[in-house]
Amino acid sequence: MTTVPGTTPYPWPWHGRFDPVRLALLAVACPHPADRGQVVDPGHPVEVLAGQVRGAGGLIISVRVRPPGWPPAPPAEAPPRRPDQVVHAAGWDGFHGSDLDSVLRAAGRDLLLLAGCCLELGVHSTMRAANDRGYECLLVEDACGSAAPDLRQGALSTIEMSGGIFGAVGSRSAVATLMERS
Repeated sequence: MTTVPGTTPYPWPWHGRFDPVRLALLAVACPHPADRGQVVDPGHPVEVLAGQVRGAGGLIISVRVRPPGWPPAPPAEAPPRRPDQVVHAAGWDGFHGSDLDSVLRAAGRDLLLLAGCCLELGVHSTMRAANDRGYECLLVEDACGSAAPDLRQGALSTIEMSGGIFGAVGSRSAVATLMERS
């Protein structure tokens, strides 16, 4: 069995067959007016995670979520700097009004790492939608920013309830450990 060490509430992936050829990192970015023109730090947690995933053979997808009525987000808004694909969604859920599902299926990617901003908004909504579509999801907790820190623990707890109803939760270091073994 090959799983990410220390994930909760179950060893991820649940079937114990990690394969980087089936892996995609969904780096979710929510628009915010203060982000316009932001320069991405190469040491940003999502940027580091993207490098590890790419090095193992995984696909990097920048998912730009935009709820109705929000202005379009600028291209340099958030990591990763060099995604393999950029998908623009029409709502908080990265699958809503986008071609994300067809991109993932065409590439044969069904093991998803989720990271980005904001955990309680775009990341969480995208993870729930991915799970509904049959993807095996791991939220990389320490690669997610929060819109409201007091809601963070509740968002994590929701993912893990009922034995992992929306997937599992893990850390960047645990993912890196698995990438080194693969």
